[in-house]
Amino acid sequence: MTTQTSARPLTGRVAVVTGASSGMGEASAEHLAELGAHVVVLARRAERLSDLVARIEKNGGQARALAADVTDTVAVHSAADRVAAELGGADLLFNNAGVMLFNPAEALTEGSWQSEIALNVTGLTNVIAAFTPQLVNAAAERGVADLINTSSIAAHSLLPAFAVYAGTKAYVTHLSHNLRAELGAKKVRVSVIEPGLVDTELKNHVAGSGGPSFPEGFKEMVPCLEPQDIAQTVGFLASLPPRVNLPHITVMPTGQPA
Repeated sequence: MTTQTSARPLTGRVAVVTGASSGMGEASAEHLAELGAHVVVLARRAERLSDLVARIEKNGGQARALAADVTDTVAVHSAADRVAAELGGADLLFNNAGVMLFNPAEALTEGSWQSEIALNVTGLTNVIAAFTPQLVNAAAERGVADLINTSSIAAHSLLPAFAVYAGTKAYVTHLSHNLRAELGAKKVRVSVIEPGLVDTELKNHVAGSGGPSFPEGFKEMVPCLEPQDIAQTVGFLASLPPRVNLPHITVMPTGQPA
């Protein structure tokens, strides 16, 4: 087992975070580094990743950036190869990259729904395919590894004009449950997090795709979570004793109705 301290329970672990250039991924990368993990941040926006790594290192953490598009299978496997060669492989994967676009049923545009499926389904699966062998190897050596996927309450809710998004998140949730059944015996814990409304760039995705705009000060009017709330959840899951796996967590703003 990896040596841990109470203040830095993830010391010695290698954590890969996708969608790390903003929002929940960025916050989670910072928090996992605070907990002692060597964090690999993966996203398309290289400049943002560089800034994130510099911030983590300034605060005493360890991080490196790998700029890659998760929808590019070759790029993702290349990133996984680098993690294996340079850090010995990952034992914690927070699979978080995603997009939310406005898609009314009577005005579905091919480019829009294909983008959601490419990132939320294909991209997520690309990352799982590339890194799961590392997780299995790490679990065999260290006694535990973690695969944590970001879904949404949309996986179970009715969300008019966002049916494609909801469908992709239902895929993430069901895939996660099946992966847990397959990988749990190999000591790889699989968890899926389903957040409610979180103050991230998703609101810009919605507005940019023709959906409603979020007014200035919307956080004061609409209950929502902060990215740090999800980061704390990810850190909590990864810090549990190896015998403990929480397969499915829904994280809701206190004031948001189900």
